[in-house]
Amino acid sequence: MSELSFLEGVNRYYDQAEKTLDLPPGLGAKIKACNSVFMVRFPIGFRDGFKVFTGWRVVHSEHYLPVKGGIRYSPEVDQEEVEALAALMSYKCAIVDVPFGGAKGALRINPNDFDEISMERITRRFARELANKGYISPSLNVPAPDMGTGEREMAWMADEYRRMEPTDINAMACVTGKPVNQGGIRGRSEATGRGVQLGLREFFRHPEDVKRAGLAGSLAGKAIIIQGLGKVGYSAAKFLREEDDARIVGILEYNGALLNPDGINVEAAKQWQNEHGTFDGFEGGTFVADSKPLLEEECDILIPAAMEGQITTENAPRIKASLVAEAANGPVTFGAHKILRENGKVIIPDIYLNAGGVVVSYFEWIKNLSHIRLGRLGRRADEARGDHIVTALESMSGKSVPAALAERIRHGASELDLVRSGLDDTMREAYQEIREVFLTRKDIPDLRTAGFAVAIEKISRMNIVMGV
Repeated sequence: MSELSFLEGVNRYYDQAEKTLDLPPGLGAKIKACNSVFMVRFPIGFRDGFKVFTGWRVVHSEHYLPVKGGIRYSPEVDQEEVEALAALMSYKCAIVDVPFGGAKGALRINPNDFDEISMERITRRFARELANKGYISPSLNVPAPDMGTGEREMAWMADEYRRMEPTDINAMACVTGKPVNQGGIRGRSEATGRGVQLGLREFFRHPEDVKRAGLAGSLAGKAIIIQGLGKVGYSAAKFLREEDDARIVGILEYNGALLNPDGINVEAAKQWQNEHGTFDGFEGGTFVADSKPLLEEECDILIPAAMEGQITTENAPRIKASLVAEAANGPVTFGAHKILRENGKVIIPDIYLNAGGVVVSYFEWIKNLSHIRLGRLGRRADEARGDHIVTALESMSGKSVPAALAERIRHGASELDLVRSGLDDTMREAYQEIREVFLTRKDIPDLRTAGFAVAIEKISRMNIVMGV
């Protein structure tokens, strides 16, 4: 079976879900199509001459403004990939009830080929090119980090926009994913991985869903293989191990893998990787040079957290994991999805499971527009109220409240507490909505189709209300 491209696969998922809905004629085609594609080529001068860089910013849907989506730096990226990612952002935002349209950006570059000074020049120039055409703006188009970018690049972009628009009081809201001291929000760097953890927790709160995947019980003790130990994979693996007592039995990277059936110390493995660039030599597991076949190893949960197209029609028949949790965008191809479903595997789809990043980006955007740190007004008042409760309990009982319990009662929510609480609430409600559609509509065969159906219905309602 020949593989569909990433964009073709996304559109086929869309078509399958749309068939289950009763949309006004023509509206489905409008929702499916990308609204605009901006491609730019710009030169940067170096000592050995000029280099020309190619970048894109794709707007998929403007049913809400601003549109939202990360900026990817990759030497292999192309326009079709960016269009697919932009479409997923529209559906993702709709599923988790974040009032953004969908967009995505990319620059064809290998960041490893340039030093920090050069990367700053390139990033600032790219930001200027985008902002000049309205593709960076706190009210119209708000980028965020993606593969190959991070807080550093977002800080440069925000500063460049602020220089261009010095009278815009909301300039810092032009991008999210910034450092905390530059208008960022606590918990953003971990958000996508944290969302994966919270999404899995919600899945395991429903015993019938767990049973459908051929599993039982909670996350505790579950054998997990995770592909990719970048920002998303690392956070997901760390939290699942430390907070849910899951066993991370395999970590797969492009230059080798680490296996340990008793569980891998994620923090120690990450530190070794940072210092040596590989897992080779790490004593907490067995190093395997060829990592790709290890997607097929026995485990309870497989978490592809690297790039799209990792599980294909070629290796899908050999996937042994009972549950595939898509932490990356599009890690399972359209053809592979069908094979996995026919083999009884359950897939928690990317359009839901990796939405934690945009949820917390929304919180950061709100913080920037309100010009106040979340929790600043109420935290100490909550602590004082908690102190009164402890005092009242001790007065009425004549006994001291245990120190640990007293501390919990007195604790006022910090910004990080509020971010994590909001993300948890969002991931719970979104999964329950998808699950309800899956269980009640006989023509919807899986959670992915249910997720697309939920997103399309929400976007269609917004378009109808606007009179589009």
